[in-house]
Amino acid sequence: MDPCPFVRLILESLALNLPSATRPAGSEVHPSATPCYAKLKIKNFPSQTALLPLCGGAGHASANVTELILTSSVGFHLDTEALRRLSCKTVYIKISVFTGRMGRTCGVSGGKLLGSVKVCVNLGSAETRNCIYQNGWMKIGGGGGDPVARLHVIVRSEPDPRFVFQFGGEPECSPVVFQIQGNIRQPVFSCKFSADRNNRSRSLPSDFNTNNRGWMRTFSGDRDKQGRERKGWMIIIYDLSGSAVAAASMITPFVPSSPGSDRVSRSNPGAWLILRPEGVSVSSWKPWGRLEAWRERGPVDGLGYKFQLASDNGLTSAVPIAQGTMCVKNGGEFCIDNTRKESGLSFLLPTRGFVMGSSVEGEGKCSKPMVQVGVQHVTCMADAALFVALAAAIDLSMDACRLFSCKLRKEFSLEEHESLS
Repeated sequence: MDPCPFVRLILESLALNLPSATRPAGSEVHPSATPCYAKLKIKNFPSQTALLPLCGGAGHASANVTELILTSSVGFHLDTEALRRLSCKTVYIKISVFTGRMGRTCGVSGGKLLGSVKVCVNLGSAETRNCIYQNGWMKIGGGGGDPVARLHVIVRSEPDPRFVFQFGGEPECSPVVFQIQGNIRQPVFSCKFSADRNNRSRSLPSDFNTNNRGWMRTFSGDRDKQGRERKGWMIIIYDLSGSAVAAASMITPFVPSSPGSDRVSRSNPGAWLILRPEGVSVSSWKPWGRLEAWRERGPVDGLGYKFQLASDNGLTSAVPIAQGTMCVKNGGEFCIDNTRKESGLSFLLPTRGFVMGSSVEGEGKCSKPMVQVGVQHVTCMADAALFVALAAAIDLSMDACRLFSCKLRKEFSLEEHESLS
């Protein structure tokens, strides 16, 4: 099982030293509150934006930059196709620095361009070794006797090989899962989806409710009443020999937040357990992680989610290793990334770096999730299967969190017919 070459292009230790005449805030303002930011752009890639904390003068800035290195990091992920396209070209990263607030007011940008710099990046050997392209201060603006601002940035790249998988169909259709290597698609897993409303605990160990109460919310009498609910969904991942190697089981139903509501709320989310086999019996599973999902209110209709790892004693920490919101209409990417030390994940995950990413299509669109997994997190196929099961769970959550006035596709029809009876 060979990985695909990926490279992570990282811009970190971003900081700005402004001449006193152009400072947007007083000297007593904390750097993290400074209204300055940078737009970072590589041709044919979406631009990124990063806040720029203020730093002292260049003569005594190194200590301050060391403190700021953990709080200012952005990056670009270059896949196999991008590397093929860029490795034979001279690539420039353009960093444009703005003073003022990010965003737009009444259609007018809130920031004023202070200046820009370009950093040349040679990706010829980036697939095989770490490279540093810029490390230190760069002059911005100035001229004609005007004071010169300085930008501190480290630009570097590191190899980031990943295993790439893709579902051959929508998870609820029990598809084959392929490993992708360039133009080669090789079957590595198969899936079996089921929606059994009356069998909530078939996937849980016999002592699970007693020893891991924090993982599964108690089913109250209200939840047992006939009503609109989506429950009992499960997807099992099998290897090519037919052995079950991972599963995602819905342990908390997805139900409306109140009798008059039509959506799953953040205060009452549905939940999945991501499971790995325990022993040789397919009916005996051990929790690996827990995923919660709900329908987020706000200016953009979104799918909210939170994922936590498991241990023998339950949750590893109250800190989730992935949480966020993706647009219901357009979908997005579910991602676990342990690159930044301040993320709080260093004590949850054994190695730093990219962990996994999975594509999620918008509501009502055909979804064949593409799953990427960092090689350092895979020691065997069963490890990869856990991430595939997690990708299936977040994709199925898009359906589970649909408004209850919407009818789901026929694969969920048993559950839907009972709910509406």
